[in-house]
Amino acid sequence: MKIVLAGGSGQVGRMLARAFRTSGDEVVVLGRPPGTPQDSVRFVPWDGRTLGSWAAELEDCDWVFGLAGRSVNCRYTAVHRREITESRVHAVRVLGQAIAACARPPRLWLQASTATIYRHTLGPANDEKNGVLGGNEPDVPDTWRFSIEVATAWEQAVREVGTLPQTRVVLLRSAMTMSPDRGGVFDALLRLVRLGLGGAAGNGRQYVSWIHETDFIRAMRWIGDNETLRGPINIAAPHPLPNAEFMKSLRDAWGMRIGLPAAGLMLEAGAALFRTETELILKSRRVVPGLLLEGGFVFRHPTWPEAARDLCHRWKRGESGSDGTKKR
Repeated sequence: MKIVLAGGSGQVGRMLARAFRTSGDEVVVLGRPPGTPQDSVRFVPWDGRTLGSWAAELEDCDWVFGLAGRSVNCRYTAVHRREITESRVHAVRVLGQAIAACARPPRLWLQASTATIYRHTLGPANDEKNGVLGGNEPDVPDTWRFSIEVATAWEQAVREVGTLPQTRVVLLRSAMTMSPDRGGVFDALLRLVRLGLGGAAGNGRQYVSWIHETDFIRAMRWIGDNETLRGPINIAAPHPLPNAEFMKSLRDAWGMRIGLPAAGLMLEAGAALFRTETELILKSRRVVPGLLLEGGFVFRHPTWPEAARDLCHRWKRGESGSDGTKKR
């Protein structure tokens, strides 16, 4: 297949490029090339806002992934809020324009979204059919409502593209994707554990939704093969768990007995120091993959304790990617 990754320079883009490259597919990344060349990956410049020569890459391609968006790992200042929202909405609009103009458009458009679109909850899990979207939560901080607004605007931009008769559109409401790559989410959490700081965050009751890299890649292929699937799909492991249990399992997997907890005030101070937001840690994301399970998708890593052991083992070996290749 020919796979186009629009905005594929982040963690998820690198994972996808690695997986498809290993399978022998042609991979084109729209964006800025990394400092270190990636074998068998072709980079084509785009700005995520305007049509250009890059649009020719969509002709006759099989799948296109929309992954562009400024990182949310920052302080939610007015400038950053505008950049976070506009980078996602503009990229979706121009990608939709390019697909609509193709004589032979992609068969499948897999557009990134986020599991953060669901409301903060300690109650029943959110699936695609019965989940409650956020947006009217008076008891949560303003920064949490901003994340909902971004997620909603992101998906609305896709709907505003209109009908694409020859292209199936899927919205990937993804939980945190865990891979052994340096600089990723798992690497950051493991660093806390290694420093003896991997205890519960806040009261530890907030749920953590996650998915192992291997299952993320397998889910993409499964969605591609099941042509009846379209619209929002939760990309998450079937067993989210409270933060306190999540961090204990990670400590156990690493062999670390000590994990100092972080109270709310400590988290606020740390977030300010590292220029990020506590919402990324304290919001309870209890999301389950209803459509994947209903369709018969079988997870290789359905539970976090086992997944954490696998990821720790691969991190120690310096592996990256579901193919087990060594990091450079």
